[in-house]
Amino acid sequence: MPTTVRAFGAHDVRQPLVPLTIERRDVGPHDVRLDILYCGICHSDMNYVGGAFGPLPASPLVPGHEIVGRVTETGSAVTRHRVGDLVGIGCMVNSCRRCENCRAGQEQYCLGGRTLVFGSPDPAEPGAHTQGGYSEAVVAPEDFVVRVPDGLDPAAAAPLLCAGITVYAPLRRYGAAPGSRVAIVGLGGLGHLGVKMARAMGAEVTVLSRSDRKRDDAEALGADHYAVTGDGSAFADLANTFDIVLSTVSAPISLKDHLGMLRLHGTLVSVGVTTQPMPLDVFPLLQNGRAYAGSLFGGIAETQEMLDFAAAHGVSADIELIAAQDINTAYERILASDVRHRFVIDGATFGGQSPDPSGLPRAAARGRR
Repeated sequence: MPTTVRAFGAHDVRQPLVPLTIERRDVGPHDVRLDILYCGICHSDMNYVGGAFGPLPASPLVPGHEIVGRVTETGSAVTRHRVGDLVGIGCMVNSCRRCENCRAGQEQYCLGGRTLVFGSPDPAEPGAHTQGGYSEAVVAPEDFVVRVPDGLDPAAAAPLLCAGITVYAPLRRYGAAPGSRVAIVGLGGLGHLGVKMARAMGAEVTVLSRSDRKRDDAEALGADHYAVTGDGSAFADLANTFDIVLSTVSAPISLKDHLGMLRLHGTLVSVGVTTQPMPLDVFPLLQNGRAYAGSLFGGIAETQEMLDFAAAHGVSADIELIAAQDINTAYERILASDVRHRFVIDGATFGGQSPDPSGLPRAAARGRR
């Protein structure tokens, strides 16, 4: 029989998230069930709930796609995971598995339509939609569940399942390595992990920000340089400098100015989601043989590779741990840029329990790195 779990979700766009109960399906032969320990809050969650992507795909809708949990049940045919394993689920929980992109390990670009962890028609339950990680437990196919390596703080690892792979995949794809120069546009949830990942890959890293406000933060994260772009002078000063410019901001940027910062055969990559158009002039592309690319999150094998890399290099998110009852306040603080750098929900609090089994006061969880 399906299992009822407690969750937080929205009944309509631009409405507060509220406590809910939802049903999780039975564990099939190739499924695993996990109790959710932690779930990160991503700006894309807010875009769904806030209406930026249109009406809710399902009502109610439970967001959340940066999930870390413990396996509590496995299907009869499962071979990848065992009860007790610490695992993660990111942005998707299925794909067609047959198309060219899926066969290439790029399930995020599935031509048949990937199944997102929330808000997608659920192939395992005709007529139902998937529900995400703002909940006590989840059931998913074993092939879309990854191992969280020893050595990673489970709470600080949760944002790696979206933000981490979103910056890791293009940095790897476009050649971040010793001797390369990488610029990170923005220093939020994505940007701070972009700095950490690029540094761990051996690149020389510059943070580009519109003001001087985050200079000390960038230095603490390991950035080699910091440049203020608000007055436009940095675009001239740093022209023809970088191999990769990674834009992590959820707002339009001047493509012409940022393309001009690329050296020979450099690439500007957008990973921040904005629904506003950005005009593109082809001439800056022709100069220096530059390229402009977009990148979604990553495939399942890439995500596992990223987690293993993060564990080996000590990379995790800077987080503030919150109770589920504080989700709406967290959304407001994200909009006000009042977080360094990612909120993570303690899964023990979906039913109103004490959020920290150690008994430490909540303030002890702030600023975990």
